[in-house]
Formats: sequence, structure tokens, C-alpha cells
Amino acid sequence: MDEPIGQIDGDDADDLLRRALIDPDASAAVALKVHGLALTDALTVVFHGRADLGTIQTYIAHGPRTAGSAIGAGELLRVPCDLDLGDAESRGEAEEAYAEQARTLRDALLAADTVLAIWREPLAELTEGEVTIDRSLDLAVRLPAHRLMPVALVAPERRLTITPVCGARTLAEGRPPLGIACAQQDISRVYPLPDDPERCLEDFAQLAAEHARRMADRLDHQEVSVRRFLELNGDEFPPAG
Repeated sequence: MDEPIGQIDGDDADDLLRRALIDPDASAAVALKVHGLALTDALTVVFHGRADLGTIQTYIAHGPRTAGSAIGAGELLRVPCDLDLGDAESRGEAEEAYAEQARTLRDALLAADTVLAIWREPLAELTEGEVTIDRSLDLAVRLPAHRLMPVALVAPERRLTITPVCGARTLAEGRPPLGIACAQQDISRVYPLPDDPERCLEDFAQLAAEHARRMADRLDHQEVSVRRFLELNGDEFPPAG
């Protein structure tokens, strides 16, 4: 099921709402397309509601999906920014709430995609290497926040991944907190969406350098500890206990 956000009046609103609201005896899903993105052709947002879940959950998939097309679970990225129509006191209010919340998510995706595209050039200059676009659902690094969309910039030579992230909140509360996460092996940091990419990358480079120094010091300490232990055993150190 596929409808653009902009067409939510008249019969379209009734049809969308019929599919978006939870039926006590079944589940329902409604999808909308997000076009005009810089780093991917299009995204499809799926709102899925089930009575036993008690929420209308949000998922995002690649590509513009046509009406009736099937989307496998392995193609969906769970985004913790769910619809909340619980405060609507009438069908009309529910229609308005759905339209507003759907637009909120669409605008967040467009903003994050635009900012991520701006990061691409500074990242290439900093790393002095190739920057690729990773559209997979699973990244090779751990992130400190939830992913907003299945798109990331990757600098393979530095093993550095940059992707939009968000805070968990319902769309009824407005646009979720957004940021850009930089992740490299076992370190990561989230920067506010409006921050200057060059400043953020310089800050993260310093963070990575400090982390590397700490790891080197820890390895040196562990090596000395093992060497001392072996020296003690060489001197017939009595066993513990």
C-alpha cells in the first residue's frame, strides 16, 4: 500500500486512516514514499499497527514501493519514531494527526539526508580517500543511538562510518532529536545535525587519536604485567593457595 503524504484529503484520508488505524482483530499497515533525497533514489516509510503491540510502529525500506508490493522483514529498518493517534477525539482529528505526524517524519528524513550529503566532501578531504555510500540495514560498527535511515557514508581506509541517528519518541511529540553519528571500531560520538561537518570531523579525529593512545598505553601496561608474572614464575614463585 503506497500513498504520498501530500494527498491526505477527501477520500484519500479515509482510505489512509482505514489502513493506518489498528483493528482490534487484525493488523494494519500503511506506506508512504519519500522522494527528493540526495544519497538514495527514494525511501518507503511503513507504519504498522497491531493490537497486541499497542503501538503503530515505524519502519523504513529502500525504494519507492508500488501499491500491493510485498516488503520482507529483512528489508525493513526499525525506527523508534512511532505514530500516536491516541489523543484524537474524532475521525477528523485522527486524519489531521496522521497527516501532521507523517509530514514530520518525512521532513526529518529529508533534513538528515541533506546534511549527510553535505558531510561527504569534508569526509573525503579529511580521509584523503574514497568515500562510499552504504545502504545496508546492518552496519559493521556499533552506534550510540538509533538509526534514522538506512544510508551511511563510509571511509573504508579509516574504517569510519557516518550516519543519521535519532532519539526515540512518538511523532506526536514533534520532530525527534536528530544527529549525525561518527563511529570507528569501538568509539563513537553523535553531533547535532546543524553542526559544521569539518569541525565535527576534526573533533572526532582527536577523539580517535586519544583513544588510540589510551589503548597503546593499556597494551604496554598489560605487556609489562605479563613480563613481571613470567619473571616471578622463573624465580620459582610459590603457587597461590
